[in-house]
Amino acid sequence: MNMSAHPAVVRAMVAANGLLLSADPPLLALQREAGADVGALLAIPQLAGIVRLSLRLGVTISRPVTAAAERGDIDMWVRAKPEADGVQISVIEWSERPAAIMPVDNIRREADIAAVAEGWTWQIDTQLRFQMVLEGQGQESALPTAQPTPGSAFTSYFQLQPDEDGDLAILRGFAQRRAFRDQVATLIAEPERQFSLSGFPMFDISGQLLGYRGKAFPVDRAILAPHVPPAPGVIIYPAEFGRRLDRSLRQPLGRIIANADSINAQIDGPLRPDYAGYATDIAAAGRHLMALIDDLADLQAIDRLDFTVATEDVDLADIGRRAAGLFVVKALDRQIRLIAPDAPQSAVAAGEFRRALQILMNLVGNAVRYSPDGTEVRIDTGVEDGRAWIAVMDQGAGVPADSRERIFNKFERLGRSDPGGSGLGLYISRRLARAMGGDIEVDDAPDGGARFTLFLPVAG
Repeated sequence: MNMSAHPAVVRAMVAANGLLLSADPPLLALQREAGADVGALLAIPQLAGIVRLSLRLGVTISRPVTAAAERGDIDMWVRAKPEADGVQISVIEWSERPAAIMPVDNIRREADIAAVAEGWTWQIDTQLRFQMVLEGQGQESALPTAQPTPGSAFTSYFQLQPDEDGDLAILRGFAQRRAFRDQVATLIAEPERQFSLSGFPMFDISGQLLGYRGKAFPVDRAILAPHVPPAPGVIIYPAEFGRRLDRSLRQPLGRIIANADSINAQIDGPLRPDYAGYATDIAAAGRHLMALIDDLADLQAIDRLDFTVATEDVDLADIGRRAAGLFVVKALDRQIRLIAPDAPQSAVAAGEFRRALQILMNLVGNAVRYSPDGTEVRIDTGVEDGRAWIAVMDQGAGVPADSRERIFNKFERLGRSDPGGSGLGLYISRRLARAMGGDIEVDDAPDGGARFTLFLPVAG
């Protein structure tokens, strides 16, 4: 639930050397909170990064950012436009929320997943030199016999392996200054040893990249999921499919959404109300298509015969708390009470953390989306008969008994005509659950509504 909002456009001017020349009161307050003022370097890291990118490329940049303030987190849609004497910043949207609420944007979500990955910890600087290595908890998190030494080159220790498309996840992450995961690498000294690398960028207070911190997890526990035969009629998509989706659709859609938001904000002058409304509809449709692209990319991955998962100990109660945190803002906006497992609760299963989190995000997101205003969504966990389980229960209309298998089919939405989903989320979630040796079942919740339960084998 928003604490406050600034309906008008908030502006600032930044010189080419990074000095803040002028700022409207909300941005000036943030600058002062960061320990600087007008005439000093822009001290808000997220905005400083966009300014530098706009200057380097010489084009207008529009994107969402989340800035931390003493009173909470601030979600903004920022437009940086290079001009003769610097860069003009226009904050089109400004909404504040309590800092305890986890942000929901994809970049922060990726960093969160990478940060909690299993394995031993490594940290490198911008020159790709090791700064430190730390042993994690558990046998799989132990450091190899041949350990990297501080100051040595990252690439003198790890031999990076391209994926099936010939790409390197770590290079994509470095190029975009984003988190990455699933980068396979072998040890130079022990080529038979493979690791899965994940990492996230670290920035200083001025927004400068300091390096990356990540985890290295041995992939000798990665397993093929032979017990999940391809469904009849499944199309095995070529490996090029996901990359073409990204290049052909994601980038143009991003520009469409950014431009539509700019038009709706009327930065370049007033518009007729119906035109501004059209821009809002265009942006909403673009975001829906972007979500569909994400689902299709997942679909082409899980329907491949060589799709694999990794086994690790995952606490379903902890994952339920994380998923609830990602949707608590949407729930509060509709007065829905979202109840997560208590902190002491634990239900440890064998699965893959990021895949289990992906499933819970889909189940919780559906429950919040389709529950009536003012109701309750509850997440419970437990262990029973050799299986760990986590259930998401709502107080909506429920799922008819004769539709409880059909709802897991591709593109099945049970007659819904709203633009809220693609009809792929439950299909993907069940395929992921079965790949981890579990399943998803749906029945009636005790207080009415639907109960979706994810089952996974108990760890150990």
